Amino acid sequence: MTVEVSRLPSGLIVVTDDMPHLETASLGVWVNCGSRHERSDEHGISHFLEHMAFKGTRNRTARQIAEEIEAVGGDLNAATGVEVTAYYARMLRDDVPLALEVLADILSNPRFDDDEIAREKNVIIQEIGALEDTPDDLVFDFLQATAYANQPVGRSILGTPATVRAVDAPMLRDYLGRNYRGPGTVVAAAGAVDHAAVLRDVERLFDGFSGPARGRPEPARFRGGVHIEGRDLEQAHLALALEGVPQRDPTLYSLQVFTNVLGGGMSSRLFQEVRETRGLCYSIYCFHSPYADTGLFGLYAGTDAADAQELMRVVVDEMEAAAEQLTEAEVNRAKAQMKSGLLMALESSGARAEQLARQMIIHDRVMSIDEIVARVDAVTVESARAAGRSLLARSRPAVAALGPGGLESAAAIAESLALKAA
Repeated sequence: MTVEVSRLPSGLIVVTDDMPHLETASLGVWVNCGSRHERSDEHGISHFLEHMAFKGTRNRTARQIAEEIEAVGGDLNAATGVEVTAYYARMLRDDVPLALEVLADILSNPRFDDDEIAREKNVIIQEIGALEDTPDDLVFDFLQATAYANQPVGRSILGTPATVRAVDAPMLRDYLGRNYRGPGTVVAAAGAVDHAAVLRDVERLFDGFSGPARGRPEPARFRGGVHIEGRDLEQAHLALALEGVPQRDPTLYSLQVFTNVLGGGMSSRLFQEVRETRGLCYSIYCFHSPYADTGLFGLYAGTDAADAQELMRVVVDEMEAAAEQLTEAEVNRAKAQMKSGLLMALESSGARAEQLARQMIIHDRVMSIDEIVARVDAVTVESARAAGRSLLARSRPAVAALGPGGLESAAAIAESLALKAA
């Protein structure tokens, strides 16, 4: 595999990885702008803009956008995150120029037709309604909002029905012009791609991505707290968060190993103790989401309300024990999982393109596979334990609970972790 990087005068970055054994390619545009970059009156506009990208340009109707890509067997999609919005496609080798042309068109020449905006408002409000009916997803919105209360980073990516209804064409054009610029934007491609050809097309098609770098978002401040919402559900949905570490923190890999040992798979401590030994739940897992200036360590479990207290007590005990007693076998197993996940991603051109883009956004360079593997290998039992101890001491927890009544006691048990931060 050969990674090549070019930087345009506008600040836009082009990065590719030619994977000669493939006949298909994945490419996309990753913009270092997401929901946390929104002003309070723009809540949900990043996601709305992503939807509108496929609703017609000055050159194509919404139907033509879909038909041109699908006529050559490709597919086109997009995703909005807290810090990054991505527009991407997958297609055969010979159709890379078409995909680039369509992506450039939807980002540079959107029509923002009033009728399409009105229809998409209804679609997004239906999406918000669907989230309300999906408690194991909704609890994470509550968790994020509790962890980062009254901050853009804590707001739902979807927005609210009220903020969605307030969006209009001038707002979309202003947000697009203010944030979709060369600095902080990466065009990444992997698979059957030729760097020189991609670069020539990007130089021609993305010449409108000019202007100064977008401003920095409001700094994140992890607050913690409790949010409990009673619902007539069969299960109680419990989520707990602690402040993790940012993307470039030197302890990131040690904390990820700690997270995986605690709740990263079927062999993890929580899965084995809470589900296999005690039968207290069907699903339980941990994750760590690093952002530019903070991180969110999270834990989720779905259980019977009657078992919520016992489950949370076991969770707290296991978290505290793991920070002191992780074993070499557990650490080695977690490291093997991390490395295999990294290397398996190289077999997917889509995963590789995203990996390239995110590394350029975070590190302003592509990290070699050997460097990443070396960082994983450098994690020791003591560094993983230390990362766990720091996690428990860094903040009071954020707790979100959704389901039948009586969850206050479980939340209070989770809050006992705050004693570690005292």
